[in-house]
Amino acid sequence: MTMNKNNLTPKKKNEITEKQSSPIQEIKQTGKDVLQVAVNDEQLMKALGSKDENFLYGLLEQIVNAGTRGRSFDGKGVEFMLSVVKGINPKDQVEAMLASQMAAVQMATMTFARRLAHVENIPQQDSAERAFNKLARTFVAQMEALTRYRGKGQQKMTVEHVHVHQGGQAIVGNVNQEGGGVKNEK
Repeated sequence: MTMNKNNLTPKKKNEITEKQSSPIQEIKQTGKDVLQVAVNDEQLMKALGSKDENFLYGLLEQIVNAGTRGRSFDGKGVEFMLSVVKGINPKDQVEAMLASQMAAVQMATMTFARRLAHVENIPQQDSAERAFNKLARTFVAQMEALTRYRGKGQQKMTVEHVHVHQGGQAIVGNVNQEGGGVKNEK
């Protein structure tokens, strides 16, 4: 199935207002297994959350490899993956790598969803269902990992019951206490 902007459901194609420019300016296949990718460095840095050229081009190469199907090249998969990464808005290299993995898992999940919808026998159904289920659970785990990483492990504790016995003291509210080191007073 081929889709383009003219096939979209909004009444007019210009109802799609949020057109974000891609870091990729041009992708063309120059040989059997060779792609030439022209990028806007500034947009690529912003999309991937890093200014390290080795990281940027290394991750971009991985995205291009993961976003292509077989030997024939179609830039839509690469553009989709970069759009997912850009939408996650990574703040550093770890987030960019996790976002790239999430994009790859999303593509694989939808591939297996398509296979599951078109199975011809029970073994194909079982195989596609297992892969689809594992990929979908992996995506959820990746989302949770991103949330934990962005929170940097901050935890919140809520105390619901406090018992104060006779002669005891309790403080209700936010309590900030400095570290328990020894102060040198001169």
